Amino acid sequence: MLANILVALVAVIHIYILVLEMFLWETKTGRKAFKLSVDFARETRVLAANQGLYNGFLAAGLFWGLWLGENGVSVTLFFLICVLIAGIFGAMTASRKILYVQALPALIALLAVLLR
Repeated sequence: MLANILVALVAVIHIYILVLEMFLWETKTGRKAFKLSVDFARETRVLAANQGLYNGFLAAGLFWGLWLGENGVSVTLFFLICVLIAGIFGAMTASRKILYVQALPALIALLAVLLR
């Protein structure tokens, strides 16, 4: 049960990221979350929406794995590994904060799934 809760938490984090990137990018909330200027947010809104969509796919994959139950462990592991890799890459190329917001929760959930 703990593993499922952690996987769901990672999925919810990615739904939140989807909302920030697709719908709130140019708002005060979105700009504050990503430390963006008004001009930069306006110029990059299409790229951010695309990025948000990918985060939504990660969340959908995690929810799909949970929905499948025991038959979905391989699906869940695949998407957690995708999240972990994306988080590590994001931390290396964009912001170290991504390591703690995205990669660490994915790693913890991944370990919980593997150890159950």
